[in-house]
Amino acid sequence: MSDDDIEMELAASGGRRVIGVGSVAFLGVIMLYLAVVQAPAAEWRVFMVAFAGLSLWMAQRMWRATAHRLELTPEGLRSSDGRVLAAMEDVVSVDRGVFAFKPSNGFMVRLSRNGSFAWEPGLWWRIGRRVGVGGVTHRTPARVMAETMQMWIAQRPGT
Repeated sequence: MSDDDIEMELAASGGRRVIGVGSVAFLGVIMLYLAVVQAPAAEWRVFMVAFAGLSLWMAQRMWRATAHRLELTPEGLRSSDGRVLAAMEDVVSVDRGVFAFKPSNGFMVRLSRNGSFAWEPGLWWRIGRRVGVGGVTHRTPARVMAETMQMWIAQRPGT
């Protein structure tokens, strides 16, 4: 696939990216601070330090993940790092309803085949036959991307 094939892109906005990563990092710093200053029982201190480490690791992982963007091509949905999230031939439906199990400001893609587990915090995740897109992305470009995919599904021969 070349860059000429890209129909649209979905990226994390700068402000949402900073707020999302900052919130998770702040949680880690607060937990670490409380573990040191409040001096709870040893078991709780270990738990709080571990939780703080997990939060700080998650913030760092989210920062890296949201540096990428999602690209929609006629072949499917892929990440700017080259990973294919969903091939268009495998896409069964796109759900962006209010009660859909989807990330914030995003949509859910249902696939005909299982995929391996993958997660890029704040941008997308894949579990089995479901791909969740969204998080720290803008709502409008995500909606347009979902509607474009729905249109392509409706235009398939035999549907």
